[in-house]
Amino acid sequence: MGHPPARPVPGYEDLYAKFTFGVGVLFVALEFAYFVSAQSISLRGVSIDSSGFAIGRDFINSWMGGRSAFAGGPAAWFDFTAYNATLKDVTGRADFPAHFWSYPPHLVLFIWPLGLLPYLPAYLLWCAAGLALYMLAAWSGGADRARMLFLAVAPGVAVNVFFGQNGFLTAALLIGGLANLDRRPLLSGILFGMLTIKPQFGLLLPILLVMTGRWRVIAAATATVIALAAATAVWFGTDIWIDYVRQVAPQQHLLLIDAGNYGWPMVSSAFVNARRIGLPADWAWLVQAGMSSCAAAMVVWTFWRRRDPVLSLALFVTATFLFSPWMLNYDMVVFGFVVAVLRERNDNTAFDHGLGLAVWTLPLTMMPLGVADVPIAMMLLPAFAGRLIWRLARAKAPQTAADDASMARLGHLLAQE
Repeated sequence: MGHPPARPVPGYEDLYAKFTFGVGVLFVALEFAYFVSAQSISLRGVSIDSSGFAIGRDFINSWMGGRSAFAGGPAAWFDFTAYNATLKDVTGRADFPAHFWSYPPHLVLFIWPLGLLPYLPAYLLWCAAGLALYMLAAWSGGADRARMLFLAVAPGVAVNVFFGQNGFLTAALLIGGLANLDRRPLLSGILFGMLTIKPQFGLLLPILLVMTGRWRVIAAATATVIALAAATAVWFGTDIWIDYVRQVAPQQHLLLIDAGNYGWPMVSSAFVNARRIGLPADWAWLVQAGMSSCAAAMVVWTFWRRRDPVLSLALFVTATFLFSPWMLNYDMVVFGFVVAVLRERNDNTAFDHGLGLAVWTLPLTMMPLGVADVPIAMMLLPAFAGRLIWRLARAKAPQTAADDASMARLGHLLAQE
């Protein structure tokens, strides 16, 4: 029998408002200072910031990928030396920092329009369109309209904008897929198939889909992956997939192992945090294997039978980040949505609100703490998952198919539609 919900904690809305305002002001101030401090000149169309990177840091990879769509595809970027020689030529800077091309080639099917624009307009469009897509997905997935500012100023958003990464797109695809599991299973499968542009987001999806018997979603996702792979092969040649596996996969492994002080503070995984505190690689892999096993077990336990849908999918997202060894802070945009829908519940305690806000700020706080070798991500995310499991174990299970269908829309029962 379920436990009665706790009363809402007095004053917690004021706490959220203060966090929203404070982080929002910090977000605007930091982004403004970043652009102001950037070099005023634009060399060969690429605006360079004060540290020598292109404005938007990693966005130059997406822009180059878009340009490659009209020049035979991204296969030339798979070679680290050739790619960085091209970047030096494009930026006009012999000292331009090294970059890796690490994306599956079918990403180009989604980003090719960026190659039609100069660099800075393409970056601004990428950020604006991505944020709008994420906000739309969050709203359709159950986030209350009153929480849109809370979503828009989340630290994960700020980090994603700074690095020019694809966190908006991956969050929108994941939220859209989860929100449409029952309402539109074919659309859900298509979105999950598209999510393979960042394959680590989908590693636990097969467990969820098989255990809940969503065969149409699986079929649609499989068909989408096949179609995307085939379209990429037709456009750029069949060898592009062979070259990707042969060249890019080893580079990704090397990047994970040797990311060092610059990259590791941005990574939330057990492997990287174990390395940060001094464990050798072999031991760190054992730590990651244990964490990945626990994450998979969490998903199995959660979806073994009907449970609270909102808590279940919040746990699924958290387990996804615990499972993979390569998840970064700019990938955490989706946690803004998770915390936004959890805060609407009437069974939260003060501890739940505090833990949720800690996870909400994690994309930002983990960087300075990571530099100080404090593995904050591996403190907060397992604690967040453990709390969700505790709440799931105590929560009253859905009793009807209609209740189970509420999983299709986080935070809003289908009965309301």
